[in-house]
Amino acid sequence: MNIQEAKEQIEKAVKIYLEKDAYGNYRIPIARQRPVFLLGAPGIGKTAIMEQIAADMDLALVSYSMTHHTRQSALGLPFISHKNYGGMEFDVSEYTMSEIIASVYEMMERTGKKEGILFLDEINCVSETLAPSMLQFLQYKTFGKHRVPEGWVVATAGNPPQFNRSVREFDVVTMDRMKVLEVEADYDAWRAYAVNRGIHGSVITYLDIKKNDFYVIENTVDGKSYVTARGWEDLSETIYLYEENEFEVDEILVGQYLRNRRICREFAAYYDLYQKYKKDYQVHQILSGQAGADIYRRAKKAGFDERLSLIGLLLDAIQIEIRDNIHLEDALRRQLLILKDVKKELEDLKQWEMENVLNVFQSKWESLEQQIVCEDEAGSLSEIEKRELQMVIEALHQDARAVHVENITRPKDVIDLIRKRFDREVTQMKAVRAGISEKLSNLFSFVEKTFGAGNEMLVLVTDLTVNRNSAAFIARCGCREYEKYNKQFQIYERQQEIEDAVQKLQL
Repeated sequence: MNIQEAKEQIEKAVKIYLEKDAYGNYRIPIARQRPVFLLGAPGIGKTAIMEQIAADMDLALVSYSMTHHTRQSALGLPFISHKNYGGMEFDVSEYTMSEIIASVYEMMERTGKKEGILFLDEINCVSETLAPSMLQFLQYKTFGKHRVPEGWVVATAGNPPQFNRSVREFDVVTMDRMKVLEVEADYDAWRAYAVNRGIHGSVITYLDIKKNDFYVIENTVDGKSYVTARGWEDLSETIYLYEENEFEVDEILVGQYLRNRRICREFAAYYDLYQKYKKDYQVHQILSGQAGADIYRRAKKAGFDERLSLIGLLLDAIQIEIRDNIHLEDALRRQLLILKDVKKELEDLKQWEMENVLNVFQSKWESLEQQIVCEDEAGSLSEIEKRELQMVIEALHQDARAVHVENITRPKDVIDLIRKRFDREVTQMKAVRAGISEKLSNLFSFVEKTFGAGNEMLVLVTDLTVNRNSAAFIARCGCREYEKYNKQFQIYERQQEIEDAVQKLQL
């Protein structure tokens, strides 16, 4: 299965493992809750999906790599305990709490979350002395005498032996205590993630053209040659920062992430071509509706690879603006709820002094800062949510500074100041949104005039649909051209399904 299918399977497993009956008992007893075992090649996103699942399901996440653990660190250290049995004194060996189990309790204490996922990576690389204890852990969720707290689901992952020399193949007895999910690299599944993650357009369009280059592990005369999903994502983030700093993206840089000479060389060459297309086609002129006749002529004559790159360039440019606008609106929505609380607290102040006013703002931003720390440690806060909360905190700081500098002494004036600043930001956000809507219409107009309703339009509509930000933007603001072609392609797809079904019946 691909990584998306594995994610869905894990989410279902976590959900049923946490289900309780009317008396508060788990529907599936702890001993029958088989840990999920993600078995797949390195770099395909096994750890990333655990983080996504924890964030999506609002669960805490504790991750451990088992490669460095010894019997002592996993089970705890021995100590002598004095016992009295039948009136006689005995010295008995006991163990301190496992480092792994203790970290779960610490997470619960810090975050207040009583349910979560304990993710043990590289579980098939445990030391020989620890291996026998893993059998007991996988079934009863205990290390020594200490059990994983109720409400915590165990998930594990590992690489097949051909990718890791430290791997010890599990026997049937061990495998029979786990839910085994064999995960394979799948570009189409990763692409949906990449579009939403904001992977650089050059990476996506290159892989659209050369899907077989997405994941490659080979043995060559020079040693191991490999390209992984992790490598593409890390390269994408680096490219963005190199472009911001005006550093050259060349084969030397690409080779640090893509450890295959051919793919490294071809992607570096494609990146240069991608940048040339950006300059030649004047993407911002197309989006502003000012594309010249020469741009239309060149696009019409272009080969399919060049057309695909052009669509990627246009989408890349507009998706960045859409993403920023959606995140700003969501942050403003969060901010509005907080500001309503601030307004009520200001109105309820018995002593109207500057210190008391500033304390209202401070208590709010400190509460949000604590929320970020707790949810960040629990692994249940996405980067987007974190950024939105930070934007709210910055707005509270800004309001407090303005109140202090202007020395405002009346409740009504403070509330008016907050309202004016907030309304100003909302107006600016809506103005930018109107501009984006116009660019989106210009984009559809360009593709329609140049390519008609062909594959290029299908790629455009599909990517706008798959990307959560653009889908949300269109849902909130509407887009007549999108609705037109989305409906048309859905009808076409349904016709294809019917034709395929008829063909099967005839056969």
